[in-house]
Amino acid sequence: MAADLPAPGSTYRLQITADLDLNAAREVVPYLRALGVDWVYLSPLLTAEPGSGHGYDVIDHSAVDPARGGAAGLQALADDAHAAGLGVLVDIVPNHVGVQTPHLSVWWWDLLRHGRSAVHGEYFDVDWEVDDGRIHLPVLGDGPDELDRLEVVDDELRYYENRYPIAPGTGSGTPQQVHDRQHYRLMNWRLADTELNYRRFFAVNSLAAIRVERPEVFRDSHAEIRRWLDNGWVDGLRVDHPDGLAHPGDYLRDLADLAGGRYLLVEKILEPGEELPADWPCDGTTGYDALALLDRVFVDPAGEATLDALDIELRGGAQVHWHDMIATTKRWVADELLASEVSRLARLIPEIDGPQDALAALLAEFPVYRSYLPAGRNALDEAVRAVLRRRPAMEPVLREIVDALGSGGTEFATRFEQVSGAVTAKGVEDRAFYRWSRLTSLTEVGADPSLFAVDVPGFHAAQQHRLTSWPRAMTTLSTHDTKRSEDVRARISVLAERADWWAEQVRLFRRLAPLPDGPLANLVWQAVVGSWPLERERLRDYAIKAAREAGVSTSWTDGDTAFEDRLAAMVDAAFDLPELREAVDAAAALLTGPGWSNAISAKLLQLAGPGVPDVYQGTELGAPALVDPDNRLPVDFVGAAATLRRLDGGAAPAGPDELKLLVTATVLRLRRDRPELFTGYRPLYGDGSAGDHLVAFDRGGMAALATRLPLGLADAGGWGDTTVTLSPGSWRNQLDPGAPAVTGTVPVIDVLAGRPVAVLVREADDPTHQEDSNR
Repeated sequence: MAADLPAPGSTYRLQITADLDLNAAREVVPYLRALGVDWVYLSPLLTAEPGSGHGYDVIDHSAVDPARGGAAGLQALADDAHAAGLGVLVDIVPNHVGVQTPHLSVWWWDLLRHGRSAVHGEYFDVDWEVDDGRIHLPVLGDGPDELDRLEVVDDELRYYENRYPIAPGTGSGTPQQVHDRQHYRLMNWRLADTELNYRRFFAVNSLAAIRVERPEVFRDSHAEIRRWLDNGWVDGLRVDHPDGLAHPGDYLRDLADLAGGRYLLVEKILEPGEELPADWPCDGTTGYDALALLDRVFVDPAGEATLDALDIELRGGAQVHWHDMIATTKRWVADELLASEVSRLARLIPEIDGPQDALAALLAEFPVYRSYLPAGRNALDEAVRAVLRRRPAMEPVLREIVDALGSGGTEFATRFEQVSGAVTAKGVEDRAFYRWSRLTSLTEVGADPSLFAVDVPGFHAAQQHRLTSWPRAMTTLSTHDTKRSEDVRARISVLAERADWWAEQVRLFRRLAPLPDGPLANLVWQAVVGSWPLERERLRDYAIKAAREAGVSTSWTDGDTAFEDRLAAMVDAAFDLPELREAVDAAAALLTGPGWSNAISAKLLQLAGPGVPDVYQGTELGAPALVDPDNRLPVDFVGAAATLRRLDGGAAPAGPDELKLLVTATVLRLRRDRPELFTGYRPLYGDGSAGDHLVAFDRGGMAALATRLPLGLADAGGWGDTTVTLSPGSWRNQLDPGAPAVTGTVPVIDVLAGRPVAVLVREADDPTHQEDSNR
């Protein structure tokens, strides 16, 4: 764990862009204070590609992005936040830089101009043994004479609007002759996956990996971050994608020294049962593991068999198992998308004859994102066993590869670990998640959709483990990277309670708007009813992106225009075909009420549970959104603040979105102002006919009660005789402070009072009550 400086009670993620820059964010601070937020959590701030909506494509490590408000903006926001009692957490990007526009990318331009001898030559992860060290840039079009389009302008090579430097003393002759003398080679864009010789962020050509394990790279890439810390502007750091680094543990130790014990989080994806390395000096992950747990406690396990049967039907009778699917998609990534990285691995073990096939097979079967040899050797052994079950003849070469990996520490072992994470991310999150459509609320970052549901005792056991193991880790429900926002997933999860009905709906939708790709149709229709009435263009954009990511009927590189037109027409039909529009309206209407129950209940459990809860911008009121960039749309903070003031004035919530806001503010304020209420964890169980529909716990003075499987609850006639036994003391519902206090064993129906949730506080812990008692 990280040091002993304070951790936030909660955080609120703001996407800092040119539209909501650091100065504009200052105007949000009073609202965040009123909401009960403890720390403001900012997206990356270093200078990024012009127009970047996310900030992960850093082009200059020496300055806060002027388009995002610059250093003056950060200082002013930090001053305002600190004056309001809020800390500041900032997302940082140690793994890569943006190279989309070379002349703007400070280090990259130097590299292209001077090659390996550049000041920043060794800052990048380039395979200098390939092509005499010329850096391969996959930017040329498909024409046979693309190099003929080069021009020399102002001591630069130009290819259309693309600009590249010319090395000193190499500027004479034709543009083609000049090109042939450079430290880079322009090549066809289709060769990126097979002939690239610099490491990327996953498979993104415009994000080049840097070698932050080198002391000079760490120093220069963190100099501005150090200034933020030294000036007291920033109180904690969130590290993007540490698994891409050569030595994540060593990096975190360097960062912890730099941060001086401040709060540190890592964006680390943990597979079920996987633990964060205990020797990492950080406070925990950014919370995808918590998200997966929270989603599954609201899924009805009874719907799994029917949804499986529907999937088989949509696949023409073929049954596909999740782990077989991801072995296939990860193998495709290793063979195609990241073939250049696997080839580089093979070149590092020349003593092994023809290792590439075995390397790809091993990467495809790796059960976690990466191991950290010698720790995590069990993951490597598990992958070997999985390969041998499929291909026993591969044993000799696999044994040689495992011997070469040894206990880690070699270049081969380190690169293998880096590649395994990239293969998993691309093969699972960006491919298999768009092919596996049984219940799409389960295909979320950091989740295993083959784990269909979690029962209440299992949920409590996981929460208790979080409290004892990583109590300062973040928890989340929505992020800038989630495939669907929490409210959309909450609505989709209701389908498990009406699986037979949903199967009939999908058949109806497909009859009215046919699409030959059945699993994709199911995925898109879940997005439609889960976000309805989302705007037409947002749904069309999502559907096309989903289809290209799935890579079954179309793709990013070789798109099938006819299929994509048909897919867009299917989405349009939901709006324009009266019979289909009526069916979609009816389906969404059935899901909306129980979907809100799930969403508000999940929000309460996340906010009140162990860990540090994060609220992604806008989700306190409800935000139906799909995958990025859809989930990065502007938020109406002025409207949210006005609604919160009205609720604080005593107005009843006008709808479920306002109830969600009330729940959020109530719990965040308690966490910030009365942290002593959140020190333990005691499960509370419902007793009676509807006991399984209650998920509740006592944190040590604050008790959260939430509803699960609301349609099943309604089918059973409601809460009926179900009771819950509270800890000793007198408890008052903070969502309805005028209601009488309760004590002992109480009917759930009375405590909830028509709402899906209750937030109880033991009156003996109320300072006002204590003061009155002392009189």
